[in-house]
Amino acid sequence: MKGLIFVELLKMAEKASNEDLVDGVLDGLELESGGAYSVVGSYSCSELVAIVGGLSEKMNAPASALQEQFGHWMFDHFVENFGQFFSEKHSAFDMLESIDQEVHVEVRKLYPDAELPRFETKRLSQTEMTMTYISARPLQSFCHGLIESCLAHYGEAGQITIDDQSHNEATQVVFNISLDAA
Repeated sequence: MKGLIFVELLKMAEKASNEDLVDGVLDGLELESGGAYSVVGSYSCSELVAIVGGLSEKMNAPASALQEQFGHWMFDHFVENFGQFFSEKHSAFDMLESIDQEVHVEVRKLYPDAELPRFETKRLSQTEMTMTYISARPLQSFCHGLIESCLAHYGEAGQITIDDQSHNEATQVVFNISLDAA
């Protein structure tokens, strides 16, 4: 995984708690990187999962809730730093549909070695969509947070239900998104 994700996770954790708590978590884990991350570096997802687990324990919060919170944090980061992807979209569904076809294409240009998840979308109606997250990484709660923030960003309210179809080492989760009637 790209170091940007690790750097931003640690920023979020420090803001939610404090630097000493985050340093204590990092010091208590056996991380290949030693807990030092660069935005342009690449690191194992297992380190991210370990850090979230350590933060979960120290902050007395479920790991899934921290992942979801981090999804909100990263969405704000993406809007602030990559606004061109969002300004041309008119709805959350437009944005979600563009992740694999536009956003990840640009990411691959910058980082050819990036291991990106796949997102398959299907619009069922004007107010319903399914979005399937397919990855070797168990970051479905992170994706849930991203989707929630995307809806909020475009001023759309709705419900997201989750159908976890993961098996063995593969994570596959279908997010069923239903927008509230306007």
